[in-house]
Amino acid sequence: MIEMIREIVGYTLTALGTFFYFLAGLGLIRMPDVYTKLQASTKATTLGSFSIALGIGILNPDFLGKSIILIAFVALTNPVASSVMIRAAYKNNAPACKETCVDEIAELKNNAVEKAVTGGEGNE
Repeated sequence: MIEMIREIVGYTLTALGTFFYFLAGLGLIRMPDVYTKLQASTKATTLGSFSIALGIGILNPDFLGKSIILIAFVALTNPVASSVMIRAAYKNNAPACKETCVDEIAELKNNAVEKAVTGGEGNE
């Protein structure tokens, strides 16, 4: 009975991870610019990796410890890699879709330049 429950949970998590990978691919096709494509694909592949690794760990208990280490590694590296890629795209002036164009970094840069020019005097 326990074996059957373990198999159901393991295969369900693996199928859920596959679905998240499918959503990541769909996000790459459907999203309009590099920023939204990276956001959609990173979040979906992170959840997909978690689900598949945990599903395999439940199906094969000898692999559960390695699965947890893999999940921790993915949790630490995927967000960092995503932000580095988005920062590189921003610095190389990758065009953003007009529907998603809220450039808070440019506003901060403009305020910093304005303060440097006026000597720190501003509307504080």
